[in-house]
Amino acid sequence: MKILVLNCGSSSVKYKLIELSGNEQNILAEGGVEKVGLPDSFLKFKYNGEKVTINASMPNHNVAIRIILDNLTSEKFGCIKNFDEIEAVGHRLVHGGEKFNSSVLINDEVIAKVKECYDLAPLHNPVNIAGVDAISEILPDVPQVGVFDTAFHQTMPSYAYMYGLPYEMYEKYGVRRYGFHGTSHRYVSRRACDFLGLEYEKQRIITCHIGNGGSITAIKDGKSVDTSMGMTPVEGLIMGTRCGDVDPGALLYIQQKEHLDHEGMQALINKKSGVAGLTGVSSDMRDIEKAVEEGNERAIMALNMYEYRITKYIGAYTAALGGVDVIVFTGGVGENQTGTRERICKQLAFLGIEFDVEKNKTRGEEIELSTPNSKVRVVVIPTDEEYMIARDTEAIVKAL
Repeated sequence: MKILVLNCGSSSVKYKLIELSGNEQNILAEGGVEKVGLPDSFLKFKYNGEKVTINASMPNHNVAIRIILDNLTSEKFGCIKNFDEIEAVGHRLVHGGEKFNSSVLINDEVIAKVKECYDLAPLHNPVNIAGVDAISEILPDVPQVGVFDTAFHQTMPSYAYMYGLPYEMYEKYGVRRYGFHGTSHRYVSRRACDFLGLEYEKQRIITCHIGNGGSITAIKDGKSVDTSMGMTPVEGLIMGTRCGDVDPGALLYIQQKEHLDHEGMQALINKKSGVAGLTGVSSDMRDIEKAVEEGNERAIMALNMYEYRITKYIGAYTAALGGVDVIVFTGGVGENQTGTRERICKQLAFLGIEFDVEKNKTRGEEIELSTPNSKVRVVVIPTDEEYMIARDTEAIVKAL
């Protein structure tokens, strides 16, 4: 089955055309559109191993998706003869609130429910639906499936997802922990068990999705029981530009001292904080590690804070799970920053982790980092959210 996977951002559209056959996937095309709505918008993709960029006017997501589809069928760069070869479209939908605990076939009722969650994800949900609307217009007979970032975490118990705020804040506004990166956590946790030959539904797993954004999830018997991101993706780990856990009282103090309005506070915690704000160097951990090697004291402090927060969450979730069987690293940092993995695992040696320093030199590949005598299995599993979206889409469409 040929499935087009779409991930619509506020000014971008990432796409991947995947052909599924059994457990195998063949990536026919992938790329993305950037700067949608701006005069210098462009389409970028790889063709025969070469990077190609095409400048084109894309005032909205509808036009952007039309240009992507036209490119997939073009005489010069196309990989399919016509749109009829696309049998289904899978969409990444960011926030399903409490309304969705699994992937769904998109219809008018689903769209209405996603729109009810606009307040929870004002930057993401409207553009996600713009992508759905575009496909409905261009490919009206092709089934569409929505795969939610939040759905995997809907199994969390109330004592894990509620905040210590007046209960009416939950009743009136849905204020609670929702968690994100759910599709990634679901994929890498199951894939780790397949890779290690373990029964997924009988393991205590901690998945560490660490990139420019980052979150950690505690999984017991195949279900998410806690996760570090909260009502928004700001809570939890220190990230590239997001602050992570911080005393709300400190934020109120800053707001008063700096005379910041709502937009100013949003910018502070989302775009000006994290390792970028701490160091003044960069939001990219590769740049931070380079600054550490050069003796930059703020970079050294930021890296220590960054890794300490990850270690602390793994420790907390080990307690929440009553022990841990498998720890998974994924995401740009988790898959590639060997020093961070080593320092975190050595700090967790008290759990019975025995770490293979030689194997840890591997980047971006599936590999077990623990030794045969280790009481906890530690693995790197590169995430593949698009594959998971395609798999869910295939399963739902085949069941029609």
